Amino acid sequence: MAHGTAPLFEPHPDLHVVERAPLVLNGRSMGWITEHVSQIVEQRAKSWWWWAVMITGFVACLVPLALAYLVSTGVGVWGNNQPVSWAWDITNFVFWIGIGHAGTLISAILFLTRQKWRTSINRSAEAMTIFAVICAAIFPVFHVGRIWFAWFLFPIPNSNVIWQNFRSPLLWDVFAVSTYFTVSLLFWYVGLVPDLATIRDRATTKLRKVVYGALALGWRGSNRNWRHYEKAYLVLAGISTPLVLSVHSVVSFDFATSVIPGWHTTIFPPYFVAGAIFGGFAMVLTLLIPARALYGLHDLITDKHIDNMCKIVLLTGTIVGYAYMMELFIAWYSGNPFEQWVFFRNRIAAPGFSDQPAPYWWAYWSMIGCNVIAPQFFWFKFCRQHAVVVWIIVQFPNIGMWFERFVIIATSLHRDYVPSSWGYFTPTITDILLFVGTIGLFVFLFLLFVRFLPMITIFEVKAVLPEADPHHDHGGHGHAKEPQAAQGH
Repeated sequence: MAHGTAPLFEPHPDLHVVERAPLVLNGRSMGWITEHVSQIVEQRAKSWWWWAVMITGFVACLVPLALAYLVSTGVGVWGNNQPVSWAWDITNFVFWIGIGHAGTLISAILFLTRQKWRTSINRSAEAMTIFAVICAAIFPVFHVGRIWFAWFLFPIPNSNVIWQNFRSPLLWDVFAVSTYFTVSLLFWYVGLVPDLATIRDRATTKLRKVVYGALALGWRGSNRNWRHYEKAYLVLAGISTPLVLSVHSVVSFDFATSVIPGWHTTIFPPYFVAGAIFGGFAMVLTLLIPARALYGLHDLITDKHIDNMCKIVLLTGTIVGYAYMMELFIAWYSGNPFEQWVFFRNRIAAPGFSDQPAPYWWAYWSMIGCNVIAPQFFWFKFCRQHAVVVWIIVQFPNIGMWFERFVIIATSLHRDYVPSSWGYFTPTITDILLFVGTIGLFVFLFLLFVRFLPMITIFEVKAVLPEADPHHDHGGHGHAKEPQAAQGH
């Protein structure tokens, strides 16, 4: 617009301009962002990092030990029994797959909707997605028992002339999870390339220059590089977006397409997707709040970022609570005595309210308390603006989402149509150690990522600075402003 011409739109006189919170605090420059993020990779690791890596690495060693014992002895070392043929193995699989959903949501959907606040948290969330899917893939692969036959899951010619049953949702899982992992890995790596080139150019040793140079794929920051990068990133974002919705929907089909009471319900796909986003964002906050404090990233991962993620946790937690109520309503409205018995007698019946309490009542009410009640504290601004309070509250969804998967699987299986085969699932030490080991593996991989790769997207954070906006008035305060209706002023 030429100088001296009138603006096309003017604010209404009843509106007052409200200053929007900046996404980078204290007027940090582009050079400061590059220096502050890069030095996490370039400087010597701090002592706490070594201690954390040693502890989590030791815990992660439980995974190969437990798996070696499982393969050499048999799946009987797990607590699975009849009728609970699925137990902690599939519970942990669905739990870890859900954890990985926030990364793709932040990166893909928020990117396509041009939400600039994603820029400081997207890379860590994407890395979390990769590591969570790695932990998840362990369980379905090894629960088949004969791990050396797991390649039969893929539709490739084999000597036994066995063809896969494409009508089985278990096979859909293979394609959905493998596709999700591949696209998420490509999406994460493509976004890393420009920052890997920055680390390469700043390298002071030959080894670093060679390693990061190879990973940067010859990036030179030319117009041609950026044009191809933006096209590739946009295409991957477009592919990833339906995957966010489809992957956990396919995982829910493992249960929803069966006729077992407690599983046979059409609400599972949206319910599982909302729960996955809910648990995923809780895990992002669990990891990034300590990382922000330990690396002094308060100017980049601001209270505004935490506030927005808390609101998403509140929204998705409320959706999950609605799904819980709809399960009970559908069971009652269906008139199916088996469905009603599973929900009202075998899940929610607690001591003091029933003469025959459900065996797993404690798991159901732990799920309700953690997933429905705890997130409601985020209605209060005080709870959203204090990092320690936020970190404490999001531990409840982390625990509650595991209980949700356990309740869905165990309470629907342990009492089937034949009372003579009723059983009670109790995890063995192998079950417990394998799950604890995957937690150690997840945190161990995240610590390695933080140490050797830039955990914040340098070039995208620079793009949200006021000086990066061509329409920005550099003589002003440097913060975008938006009109808001005056309330009683």
